[in-house]
Amino acid sequence: MSKVVAIGIFDGVHLGHQQIINTAKDQGDVTVITFDPHPVSILAPDHTPTQLMPLKDRVQLLMAAGAKSVEVVNFTKEFSQLSADQFIEDILLGRFAAEHVVIGQNFNFGHKAQGTPKYLTQVGPKYGFGVSVVKLAENRGATISSTQIRSLITTGEIERANELLTRNYYLKGIVVHGEKRGREIGYPTANIGLDQLATVPADGVYAGWLNVDDKRWPAAISIGTNPTFAGVRGRQVEAYAIDEIGLELYDKAAKLEFGFRLRETIKFDGLAPLLEQMKKDCDQARKLTSK
Repeated sequence: MSKVVAIGIFDGVHLGHQQIINTAKDQGDVTVITFDPHPVSILAPDHTPTQLMPLKDRVQLLMAAGAKSVEVVNFTKEFSQLSADQFIEDILLGRFAAEHVVIGQNFNFGHKAQGTPKYLTQVGPKYGFGVSVVKLAENRGATISSTQIRSLITTGEIERANELLTRNYYLKGIVVHGEKRGREIGYPTANIGLDQLATVPADGVYAGWLNVDDKRWPAAISIGTNPTFAGVRGRQVEAYAIDEIGLELYDKAAKLEFGFRLRETIKFDGLAPLLEQMKKDCDQARKLTSK
């Protein structure tokens, strides 16, 4: 079978990325080339995008999508200086011996993005490999992209983001100590410490699932600064495992899946109306996550 190479960043491994890999699979065994760190973080550090998932998870999901192997290329300033032809000769041919190359129609490569899909298609025969340029996937009339999905997440449109990802969006982090106020009022929460590049959903309350070790509990998730209580605090991402008592989760690795957005963050006039609303949130989350 042909040595097929699919190239892209593939952050999120969303529906469009899956389409690229499926196209590549039709040609033979697929090696996926992805880049880390994100090229923008090297070329324009002030505009570094947040991540839709950690690199390790990206690799695992690319394999699950059908790649036979995944190669992570370290994107450096020096690497960014390669011309389009050097990229083809040194990477596609020299390193991966590509016989067929598959890219999305928005993928550019080489110094100053001089290597366009059109250019790759033109020079492919000269270099002895075939080229497939995959039209960008659309959903509800809009092009699917990692940028679009980040925007959906950060504006709280989590169900739409999940549709494009083909799974629940999630965050990963270590359970850290918070103010322990939830424990005092009967709703002990796991506060998640996050990587600074994590894409955090908009402030609000969500229904989802808290995963620790091999356990997965339905959860009510809160993101925000707890405006009901006095004082200034940073944004927190915390999850209450519904109906679970006595969980000891500190310092454990957690995965927090987001299924549904319930409401915006509200400042309540005291503890009583807050507790009343929290009960409603948990009832709604319990119902949604049990479907």
